[in-house]
Amino acid sequence: MLLVPAGTFVMGADDEGEMDERPAHPVTLPAFFLDITAVTNAEYDECVKAKVCQPYNPLTNSRLMNGQSHVFHRPAHPVVGVSWFDARTYCDWRGKRLPREAEFERAARGDDHRRYAWGNEPPDPKRHGCFGGQATTQPVGSFPDGKGPFGHLDLNGNVWEWQEDAYDPMAYHRATADRGVPGSCEEILKTQNQLRRDGKQGYTGSNPIPTQCERVLRGGAYNYKLAGLRNSNRVHHPGTWRIAVAGFRCAQDASGEPNRTDRAR
Repeated sequence: MLLVPAGTFVMGADDEGEMDERPAHPVTLPAFFLDITAVTNAEYDECVKAKVCQPYNPLTNSRLMNGQSHVFHRPAHPVVGVSWFDARTYCDWRGKRLPREAEFERAARGDDHRRYAWGNEPPDPKRHGCFGGQATTQPVGSFPDGKGPFGHLDLNGNVWEWQEDAYDPMAYHRATADRGVPGSCEEILKTQNQLRRDGKQGYTGSNPIPTQCERVLRGGAYNYKLAGLRNSNRVHHPGTWRIAVAGFRCAQDASGEPNRTDRAR
């Protein structure tokens, strides 16, 4: 894990992306630790062998795997086919937790409001990460030139990453926006129902307006378009979904040194 220092950064955007990314606003967070890379198949398998985590869904017939499921499941590749609940169980087993949405953007933004984790240079699939229509994931940490402002790798690309927070289309308009805190599930459901009544399909991006409290994913994936890799981009899916493009990494409060103890040992 690497430390993300306490500070105030600008979250969101004013002039690009979907309406759920607006407005750009200051968010103040305490320091926290974040895994350098997404959790790998080998790491996740330790939790399965400890009989704590459910095995990932192999998704052998998923069209998103392009007939190469054996590549996705190699030990050093990020684990996919895991739900938000699976991710949460794993992080808890490691003595950690899932990152909050604001924490993930803080780790990618740094203090200079950069558009991508590596800076403002346009995404280069040969240097910055696994994205832009690739057929499979790559081993974690394969693109050191794409590291974020605090040293984390693969913050853009390889896999979308589950976040702790429920997806709130109006999170940036809440009274708690300056702390990166979304609304309650009840508030979120009311918001989503109102968006449907107002005919605002597209407010939450290309995915349909949810009918339940879904979960946030951040960062982009191997097959994702370059234009969508901006740090402010937000997507959402039901927390029960196990899909080929979604993995996760863990975080930890910075009240002490990061817990490197493997509970299975």
